[in-house]
This record gives sequence, C-alpha cells and structure tokens, in this order.
Amino acid sequence: MSRPPSPRTRLRRAHARGRHDRETIDAALDAQPVCHIAYLRDGTPAVLPTLQWREGDHVYWHGSSASRALRAQDGAEVCLAVTLLDGYVLARSAFHHSVNYRSVMIYGRARRIEDPGRKLRHLETFFDRLLPGRWPTLRPMTEQELKATAVLRLPIEEASAKIRTGPPVDEEADYALPIWAGVLPVREVIGTPVPDPRNPDGVEPPEALRVSRTG
Repeated sequence: MSRPPSPRTRLRRAHARGRHDRETIDAALDAQPVCHIAYLRDGTPAVLPTLQWREGDHVYWHGSSASRALRAQDGAEVCLAVTLLDGYVLARSAFHHSVNYRSVMIYGRARRIEDPGRKLRHLETFFDRLLPGRWPTLRPMTEQELKATAVLRLPIEEASAKIRTGPPVDEEADYALPIWAGVLPVREVIGTPVPDPRNPDGVEPPEALRVSRTG
C-alpha cells in the first residue's frame, strides 16, 4: 500500500530515491530500533534519541513517566526518523562520494498509552522484537515500575522512505582514471555477551544470546 506524498514527505531532490509504500517503510523501521524524534519543548527545537518498535500501523517508544521530553511529545506534532547506513560509496572524485542507506521519516501527533494493561502488552512486544524469548525469563514488572514507564505511539500515515543503493555515479570522463572506486559495505553485528560480574555462579546466557546477529 502506498499513500500519496504530503507536502512534508514529498522529496524535493533525488526523487528517484523516494519511496512511499508501506512495505519499504516497514522494512526499514523493523531493521533499525534506534530512532530520533524531533519536537518542540517550550518553543525550542529538541531531538530525542531512543528505541522504537513497530506494531501494525503505529510505531512506539518508551521512557520515564517523569521525562520532560515525553511529556512535551504527548499530544504534540513530532517527526520520527530512522536511518540505516549500508555502505560508504567511494567515487573517483571527492564530490561524488556518497553513502548507501535506508531512511524513514514519519510526521504526526504522538499519543501516550494510558491503560496499564495495554502499556504492559506493548512493552512485552518491544522486548520480543529486540530480544526474542527474553521477557518470559524476567522478574515481572511491579505496579510502580509500570507507572514510572511511559509509552507513546505515532501512526504510520504521513511517512516516506529514502534509499540509495549501488555503485558510485561519476562524471563520464572520470571512469577512465586509474582510481579505485566502489562500495565499502557497513553492517551492525551483535557480539559475544559480556556477563555481569554479579551473576550467580553457573548462570549462563541463553542460547539465543550466544548467536551473533546482524542488521
């Protein structure tokens, strides 16, 4: 499904890199939990780096209920951005160097989840997306911990993706130059778990945490 671009999501430059279909947008959101949320706080622009997760037609994020940033975002217009760096693009001139990437921007009004039961279910989904199988092994959240945690959501309605792939694009005359050009791939890798020194003797990490994963 693809929505027509709004004035805020229409690309002004490099139109060929723009995407407005949900398949592309959802794939980038699901691949990168780190996001940045732009908003106004007391009339001043601010950006909050945090973790996001997608459930259907909404993205969610969480934080402290006492956070000034989250209080300012609740009910306000925000812009959420996600970016994945896929490679450095090395051209034959400094001017044409670039990067391969996938990015998403979502505009809309953030809303806070008030119902404790819904909030708990969303937090469980967050853990399951980030660390599958982890939530059932943990001590249950207390009522006070749940009260101290805020969860906000944003509809994926006014959104766009921008993507660059492939080799460098040089001036035609430069292709004959004896200069190496190409792409240096970049990827995220989850490494070997580092145990807490206060773990009881004999407590080992679950098998799922011992398998390296890439993004």
